[in-house]
Amino acid sequence: MGKRTPLYEAHVEAGAKLVDFGGWDMPLHYGSRIEEHRQVRRDAGMFDVSHMGVVDIEGPQAQALLRRLLANDVARLRAPGKALYSCMLNEGGGVVDDLLVYYLSDTNFRIVINAATRETDLAWIAGVARGFQVSVRERPELAMIAIQGPQARAKTVPLLPQALRAGAQGLEPFFALCAEDRFVARTGYTGEDGFEIMLPAEHATPLWNALLGAGVRPAGLGARDTLRLEAGMNLYGADMDQTVTPLESGLGWTVAWEPAERNFLGREPLERQRAQGPSRRLVGLVLEDRGVLRAHQRVFAEGGEGVVTSGSFSPTLGRSIALARVPLPVGEYCEVEIRGRRLRASVVRPPFVRHGRSCLND
Repeated sequence: MGKRTPLYEAHVEAGAKLVDFGGWDMPLHYGSRIEEHRQVRRDAGMFDVSHMGVVDIEGPQAQALLRRLLANDVARLRAPGKALYSCMLNEGGGVVDDLLVYYLSDTNFRIVINAATRETDLAWIAGVARGFQVSVRERPELAMIAIQGPQARAKTVPLLPQALRAGAQGLEPFFALCAEDRFVARTGYTGEDGFEIMLPAEHATPLWNALLGAGVRPAGLGARDTLRLEAGMNLYGADMDQTVTPLESGLGWTVAWEPAERNFLGREPLERQRAQGPSRRLVGLVLEDRGVLRAHQRVFAEGGEGVVTSGSFSPTLGRSIALARVPLPVGEYCEVEIRGRRLRASVVRPPFVRHGRSCLND
């Protein structure tokens, strides 16, 4: 039996199929992954993401620590609540984790880390933090609910404390605000609009039930995975890990090279790879034949053999899609080995879907 989030009983009551995910008992689905996926694309769905780690970094050198720790540069964050997506790298440039960081002040930041890498991340951060005047405080008493979809914000705002409603209604993408023990962020992992709400664990079930009453349907890990894949978003442990760099994972845009004197961990090997040009990169695939793309399938491209890192059937497109790491150069088409047969696939640039619409012809 894994750890249970504060919403465990709500999932059981709703008939969720529970699975182990990063040591947590999490809902895979509540009956139909495809219906949950479509609910998010067409209306509003909610996910229990309380298994993810919330960590507050505070102190006079909080910014200095994060400028050393992360490949992206938190010095770019000036407005309170502004969020930044970044990779945290090891000394060889491999990805320890990908995370969100929220700027609260120059001495106060909040980061959200992946559940499966929680212990590794906390140990890594603690090691780098030695010598910096900071406190690193995990917040296990907080639950987190993500509400996503074109109607997500309209259905959520009336359920927030009065002090948050006006601010949440006008909140810009990749910003957060905090009031009355609620932390509301407008980020996401589905390619749709919505909120992530962090709140004390004892208030999670009442909010979940209120959202149910407002017509927001629960969705599990299965729908979350197909939604994020359609949106072209990486999954840690599948599309990236400590053996690959951001430049090999379609995440070069998250590396802040300037100012040149900022010596973030992994910078030197990453600069060498940038100068030489990476030998492989992450691409999107759309299967032209009948079949389903899955992780670990062999890919035969112009530059040689690669591998599917994430793959699934896309409910929005009605086709099989994938992310794959392939050697350069990359042509317009490749072949994927599925059950002993090589099937043709188009090579595309993710995302596949954004805000419910196909991006394949963009």
